[in-house]
Amino acid sequence: MSIPTLASLDSSLYPQVWEQQTFTDAHSLLIAMLMGNITPDTKAFTQHLLANDIYQQWINFTVFGGYLQRNFIAFYRQTEDSFNADMPALFRRELIRHAQYLPLAQTLFLAGNMPKSARLDKLLTVTVNPATAVINAQHAHQKSVMNHLEVVINQITVVGRQVVGFPIRHNKRTSERTRNEVLILDFQELRLINEENVISKKRSNIDETMLLRYYELR
Repeated sequence: MSIPTLASLDSSLYPQVWEQQTFTDAHSLLIAMLMGNITPDTKAFTQHLLANDIYQQWINFTVFGGYLQRNFIAFYRQTEDSFNADMPALFRRELIRHAQYLPLAQTLFLAGNMPKSARLDKLLTVTVNPATAVINAQHAHQKSVMNHLEVVINQITVVGRQVVGFPIRHNKRTSERTRNEVLILDFQELRLINEENVISKKRSNIDETMLLRYYELR
């Protein structure tokens, strides 16, 4: 079975200018958002993505939309129906037939801790929109203040040519359109690119500290 490889999105997106500042890569843009140097505007970045020819290729050649994503995850994790116990594996193999390899060195973001189910299910939903990751982390922070929990943003990179996934094509009429997500079906060759902690005092909604931490996906 021949699986195609997506074109490099990062190389077509960067360098880019935001609020009169030039950012050479996704990492520097994320740090600027966390430090409050620029505004984490999910809609603006989504519009930037939608104007990008490579991102249009990503989403126009996918069969994976938000509705299918939600139902696939729910169906894949079902355990009660023993009669259909083999269906999740069959469904997964069928999806992989239509999946694509992610390009080498592609940067991905995940707000919050890596879900415990990810290792078992081999399903990981990430985003290519750094502003989305920051906003999601802010929302998680607001919910976790009472419990004194850390808020984390994971920055992940593709280090091998066997990372299989789906860019998710969201409905343009819903709030999902700013998620710019990718569902990873096989993340054996995803790695952290740094072990760097960044503490940022937020100027707007967040008054507490935000911690940027990198977790290893092995």
